Amino acid sequence: MKKLDLYIIRKFLGTFFYAIALLAVIIIIFDISEKIDDFLERKPPLEAIIFQYYANFIPYFINLFSALFTFIAVIFFTSKLAANTEIVAILNSGVSFRRMLRPYLISSLFLALMSFGLTNFVIPETSKNMQEFQKKYLKSQRKANMNNIHMQISPGVFAYVESFDMKNKSGYRFSLEGYHEGGMDYKLSSDYLRWDSITGMWKIENWVKRQIQESGEIITRGQKFDTLLNLRPEDFAVDVDDAIYMNYRELRDFINAEKMRGSGNLMKFQIEKHKRIAFPFATIVLTLIGVSLSSRKVRGGIGFNLGVGITICFAFILFMQVTTVFATFGNLPPVVAVWIPNFIFGLLGIYLLRVAPK
Repeated sequence: MKKLDLYIIRKFLGTFFYAIALLAVIIIIFDISEKIDDFLERKPPLEAIIFQYYANFIPYFINLFSALFTFIAVIFFTSKLAANTEIVAILNSGVSFRRMLRPYLISSLFLALMSFGLTNFVIPETSKNMQEFQKKYLKSQRKANMNNIHMQISPGVFAYVESFDMKNKSGYRFSLEGYHEGGMDYKLSSDYLRWDSITGMWKIENWVKRQIQESGEIITRGQKFDTLLNLRPEDFAVDVDDAIYMNYRELRDFINAEKMRGSGNLMKFQIEKHKRIAFPFATIVLTLIGVSLSSRKVRGGIGFNLGVGITICFAFILFMQVTTVFATFGNLPPVVAVWIPNFIFGLLGIYLLRVAPK
């Protein structure tokens, strides 16, 4: 039995890593052809290109396509076993179909843990190294200015800035509004604000403050004043793409901190947090489906099984995107949106296992 387990595990993982290595080489070739002009213009050292950029570039793409290539590896290897009637021989020797699944599950669990580690701990660090390389040697693709930014900086306090320049850490057309249950308490408007990194305070210029009381409004004006706000320049530039630079603990702490501030722009970050667990688990689900589909010898052979399998895999990915949209723009909780595809396709995998040839 141990020889059978080792044989399946070795073939399964060997097929996976061989396919993913070929994909990595193809992606690197296309990326070099796209960035060759920047490399020639900026002249980064060859060592930096290899070890700071591409060595950190590979883990992201390995993880991105890990579920798909796990599925392809399962179907390709198992279809070959079925085509050579090896599965029939295994079952006729007294090994049950469930017992034959064990090495597949061990392999898929290993790949799922690898994906979890890459997503939550390795890729955030490698992405930081890539970002440093891109800032130094490649043309920056990050916007230096953000426009029309609304955010809640604490419960009942809302900030708005028409335009914010990250380079100078300054904003234009700034307003700050405070609310309580009965309505608005005050509104501060200014033409210009700037962050003072030494004092940690905001310098506000040409300001007008409306303070609303039961007896009426009190309006005050001024040229300049410094103030502390529950706000930093980085808060204006926070984007869901920044989550790639956070490991799981940092992402969780960021979400908790933003919740305490009363921020309402956390849906995409919550989806990203749950995807970091659900996506590796999908490797196990797709493995079960792949084994069930390809364990039967069919007339179309490996090509037919690959076609059906890839169709199911892309249906899984599409379904995950659809549920994510419902969570982002609807009322679907993020944890439900991310785990629904695993649940539904997990039921499909169980059904296919039940009808698979025994």
